[in-house]
Amino acid sequence: MVFLFRDKSIVNIIFLVLLGLLVHLHGFTVPIKVVANHQDGWFAFLLNNYAKTTIQSAGFFLYMVVVLLQSIRLNFLLAEQKMFPNSGYTVAMSYMLLTGLLPEWAAISPALMANFLLIWIYIKLTRLYNHPAPKTLLFNIGLLVSLTILCYHPTAILIVVVLFALGIMRPFKLQEWFTLLMGIALPFYFFASWLYLTDDLSTIGQFLPKMAWGLPVKGLLNTQIAGLSALVLALLAGFFSWQQFNSRLVIQMRKNWSALLLMCLILTAAPFIFDEAGLHASILCLVPFAAFVSASFSHPKRLLFPNFLFFLLIGVIMYNNWYLVKF
Repeated sequence: MVFLFRDKSIVNIIFLVLLGLLVHLHGFTVPIKVVANHQDGWFAFLLNNYAKTTIQSAGFFLYMVVVLLQSIRLNFLLAEQKMFPNSGYTVAMSYMLLTGLLPEWAAISPALMANFLLIWIYIKLTRLYNHPAPKTLLFNIGLLVSLTILCYHPTAILIVVVLFALGIMRPFKLQEWFTLLMGIALPFYFFASWLYLTDDLSTIGQFLPKMAWGLPVKGLLNTQIAGLSALVLALLAGFFSWQQFNSRLVIQMRKNWSALLLMCLILTAAPFIFDEAGLHASILCLVPFAAFVSASFSHPKRLLFPNFLFFLLIGVIMYNNWYLVKF
């Protein structure tokens, strides 16, 4: 099955849609829910107050559209950056497969919507290397990070990501770091000023991230254990395949991969730092995870192990939605 997604053809988008319908087949029998805490940011506010009733009637369709757009956008980005020796749709395939591993990821949540902005931030980070006007780009990255945090508070961890990514992409220049920090701080400054002018500054805590260390779940279910185990296996296989071709890439591509690896390590901590967001916050990791997992599908010349991994992930997805077998 993997060979269907190794070619760079528009027909592969049809296969991707069919794969998405297979992975989320449970959406035809169990409605896709909207999961949003009121204190998680603007995305949660919009979903709860304006879109929840509409989404409930067409939740499966909207969820599939969102996941397809994100997977295809990420696939096009990595293909444009020549991050892999061969171009194809394995990144989009990996993203689609990973969305079905955990039941918490099969929901319309602020974290899922934040992945649009996360992909946008990564696009801008890849342009830092040898950019003719880095200060303007860094300021825009800072603004985009602030907007993402206001939309979904657990993405506050992105501040650490962009600071380390700047150190990876460019040599140290104090002015560039100050420009990035100023871009991050400016929207919060104007927002606080507006609250002050409207005599509502006391409510500013509602619009700021609240860190709460802990475990996102008190006890793992069998479906969660199976999904996490399959995810770890796919990541290990992806890291092994990635190391085999990463040293042959040009310096800029290796720096882009380093930024993705940094996102893997830091975003994984989000559910533990913002434990009230639960495992739903962990869907932020899908952007870097899909890139590394796809290396295990696109790089090996022989398709034995990629096909084995593909059907293993499909089997875990079926187990997590085992009630479908009854129909």
